[in-house]
Amino acid sequence: MLFPTMEVGSLRKAPFITGDRGRAVEAARRWGLRLSVPQYERLVQHLSGGSWDEKILLDWASIYGLKFFEAAGLDIIYDGEARRHEMYEHPIRYVEGFSFRGLVRVWDNEYYYKAAVTDRPRLKANYHLEEFLFNREHTSKPLKVPITGPYTLADWSFDEYYLAGKTGENPAEIRREARHEMAMDLARYVVGPVARSLAENGATHIQVDEPAAATKPSEVELVVDAVNEVVKGLNAEVTVHICYTDYSLLLPSILDMRIANLSISCSNADTTSLGMDPSARRGFKILELFREYSPGFRVAPGVIDVHTDFIESPQLVRDRLLYSARGLDDPAKVVACNDCGLRTRSWEVAFEKELSLVEGARLAREALG
Repeated sequence: MLFPTMEVGSLRKAPFITGDRGRAVEAARRWGLRLSVPQYERLVQHLSGGSWDEKILLDWASIYGLKFFEAAGLDIIYDGEARRHEMYEHPIRYVEGFSFRGLVRVWDNEYYYKAAVTDRPRLKANYHLEEFLFNREHTSKPLKVPITGPYTLADWSFDEYYLAGKTGENPAEIRREARHEMAMDLARYVVGPVARSLAENGATHIQVDEPAAATKPSEVELVVDAVNEVVKGLNAEVTVHICYTDYSLLLPSILDMRIANLSISCSNADTTSLGMDPSARRGFKILELFREYSPGFRVAPGVIDVHTDFIESPQLVRDRLLYSARGLDDPAKVVACNDCGLRTRSWEVAFEKELSLVEGARLAREALG
């Protein structure tokens, strides 16, 4: 099927997870009905009775997240990362050899606890396996498990181990070697084992998130090496997601990633005008550069902008997909998805956007006969 649809990652936390019990009950009932959540009345009863068991609420949040994407009609889904606090802090808490140092502001009112690597990293427990096994019991749809990539974990951490004791006449080379060792150790001993365990337990789709991939263009080959270490021998379809950057800085090196799909952000730089004119589809011009290199993987250009409440029409999604197909010179090379995760949007806005994604993909398939 042309233009398969998939989610990219996070949703805003389930609307019934709120300190206002009245709002929680109303949200659980309203979204339970809208998404046809099986036995949602049990959650409503639980909340109405004043119960506030965190595990029960997170279980239901995962179920609602799955049904959110199911009801929207996506082909490949997950639970909106319902159980995860943050994409860096969450996995690091399950890794030996790290010590948290304090809060770091990312943007607006978003923060995370930044850690320092103080010893060679070792995985304490697979931090995504339990959630995957739970989710698998609550949907028949293919699941794509998002995991934070080794390069991003390394880039977002302080180094108090790999640089220690290193000497030499070239400080830049010393830093480069330390960064390489750190990222590759995270790939070998943390992210790779997590991915393999997921695949061995039935995960057919895995997404490696590398938002830090283009922050240091001189290290793009390290990004590729680390990703390839993660996917080595992995029996699953792998997507790498890199959001909001100048992708020309990554080419041609990223062509060496041994993956099935590369998920990128395009709509945030696009216009909302309909049509196939290059001036209207300026956010998708990068695909022409990809075409010149003939990538061995499919490209998943974001056709939904997750940083605005504007609801893309299905016709706009259609035009963005058709333009992408023309840019890559092959509609079979295009996957339909969002620019990034939807956690900055309300569930109401996010759901309408996903409905447009699915219908727009259908219109694009229809246009190509």
